[in-house]
Amino acid sequence: MSAEKADARDAELILKLYELRREAVMRESRDAIFVKFHPKSFEDVAAVLKRDHPLNTAYRMVSSYWEMAAGFVKHGALNAELFAENCGEGLFLYAKLLPHLERLRKDYAPTASLNMEWVVTHSAEAKRRLEGVQQRLKGM
Repeated sequence: MSAEKADARDAELILKLYELRREAVMRESRDAIFVKFHPKSFEDVAAVLKRDHPLNTAYRMVSSYWEMAAGFVKHGALNAELFAENCGEGLFLYAKLLPHLERLRKDYAPTASLNMEWVVTHSAEAKRRLEGVQQRLKGM
């Protein structure tokens, strides 16, 4: 795991991740997923996994982006607490999938959200923020 305290390299990587989020197609995909993707059942999740679903490309782009970023943390390239403070969207997507994650992994993708799950189980800040996100989602 990365150092206990974030350093300049961690900050550079966070800024690079932020810069990538600003790319036009990524911005559109993020907007689509966070505005239009509100799974109420596993069937809603399964539907978005189909290639012909209007949100499929956006889902793949956003979910793989956050898994990649969480993988940086898991493999020690990025400080976990700094990441947790800057990955709200990743935590929102993870929280949306969490009630359906066991079946998603069983039926479709055994590695779905494994890196984000690792971050949440290894970072007190990520766990705390996930709990807040889950409360916000309940209120929506």
